[in-house]
Amino acid sequence: MSFQEAVKTVLTKYVDFNGRARRSEYWYFVLFNILVNFVVGIVVNLTGLTFLSYIVSLALLLPGLGVCVRRLHDIGKGWAWILLALIPLVGAIILIVFYCQDSQPGDNQYGPNPKGNTGFNM
Repeated sequence: MSFQEAVKTVLTKYVDFNGRARRSEYWYFVLFNILVNFVVGIVVNLTGLTFLSYIVSLALLLPGLGVCVRRLHDIGKGWAWILLALIPLVGAIILIVFYCQDSQPGDNQYGPNPKGNTGFNM
């Protein structure tokens, strides 16, 4: 999945908490989020329009949560695992490890494998 495809997919599925998301979809959206916030930070520093950063943060909140939950589904974890983020430092480290894991092969309870393979090698 390319950068543009990943961002487009996440932004069109912004309130879809069902299904699975590949690692590339998640990490490209993280990169997109960093780049957007960097540009907005420059604009805010130059113009003093601090409300702009709040608007962008709110606009990217639901798509970010959606792709996080779908990424957890891809490795076979439920949405509640995202609550680990509430534990300072340790929770974030555990979630990063989860987000780096490869997809569960084949289908799981959250849907078909987004990579399209069945998990069987021939």
